[in-house]
Amino acid sequence: MTDIDDYHEQLRTDAQFLCSDERMDTELVDRLVLQLNRIYPQILSDKEAHRFRKLSIPTETRLAKLLKYLHGQGEEACHEFYRGLHIHAEDVYSSLPTRVTLREVADPKWTNTVAIHPERYVLNDRGPMFFLSCFSFAFGIAMLYYYGEGETLRNTGPFLHRSAARFSKDAKDVFISYAEVGKHKKGGR
Repeated sequence: MTDIDDYHEQLRTDAQFLCSDERMDTELVDRLVLQLNRIYPQILSDKEAHRFRKLSIPTETRLAKLLKYLHGQGEEACHEFYRGLHIHAEDVYSSLPTRVTLREVADPKWTNTVAIHPERYVLNDRGPMFFLSCFSFAFGIAMLYYYGEGETLRNTGPFLHRSAARFSKDAKDVFISYAEVGKHKKGGR
């Protein structure tokens, strides 16, 4: 299978594996049905969702009927099923025959036997020490400003106004209003 986007064909290929895999238990099938029903009601209406969630019917039978129904609904329905499976049961998703075949085609020398690690999302590449130093600096300035006594902090107002320059508009307004409130409190003492 060369076309990775042909979910319709992938579902036909993976259906037998999914129906025989014991990890596809009642809870997982119900979560998949609910996701398809709640997020994509045009794919799986309330009536169909209720039919595929009947506990009186064995899970394997309900799953087989669900897969057949989704296959009949077309490419988008099959894609959303795979998306839900990836979200709710990544171990099942990664062990699907079509996923294993795709990995083998992409890596014919079997170098993918190393454990797969999930991606790590990094918001800031400077690390935790940078965050702690910035937070400590801001906390120190705030402590000096709010709890400082006498003449030592009389000139912190202009500093705080300049330090607010890199903030967003809303944060800058809040920061400067606190600076002004502090200035009025000091003047009233």
